[in-house]
Amino acid sequence: MKNKAEAIWKGKGVDGKGVLNTTSNALRNASYSYITRTENTNGTNPEELIAAAHAGCFAMKLAFAFETAGYVADEINASCEVTFEAGVIKSSHIEVEAKVKGIEKEEFDELISDSGKNCPVSKLLNTDIKVNAVLL
Repeated sequence: MKNKAEAIWKGKGVDGKGVLNTTSNALRNASYSYITRTENTNGTNPEELIAAAHAGCFAMKLAFAFETAGYVADEINASCEVTFEAGVIKSSHIEVEAKVKGIEKEEFDELISDSGKNCPVSKLLNTDIKVNAVLL
C-alpha cells in the first residue's frame, strides 16, 4: 500500500505560505507556513502532523498488541508531543491511557514498550522516543 500527500509552497521561506493535500482528502488545502511552525496560530506544520501520525500509529499498534495477547481495549487515548529545536526534530513523547479489562500491569508495560519501539512511525523516526503509560 502506498499513500501520497502533496505540498504546494509559494514564496520565500519565512514569508512564504503553503498548503497540504492528501489523496484521501483528510487534508485539503491545509495551510502551513513558517509562522505556523514557530508560533501558536491557525494552520498546521510538519511537526504537528508527525505528532498526529505517531499518536495514531502507536494507538493502533497497541490495539493489535492487546488483541494478540488476548485482550480488547475499551479505549486507548494516545497523545504525542514532537519537539522541534534549531531546525531539528529532537524527540517524540507519547502519553497514553488505556482501559483494558483483565490485563496485569507487568504485561501492560511490556506491550507498551513493544508498541513504542515497533509501531511503523516509531521505526521511521530517527529521534528519542519516550512513552509514558497509565493503565486505567
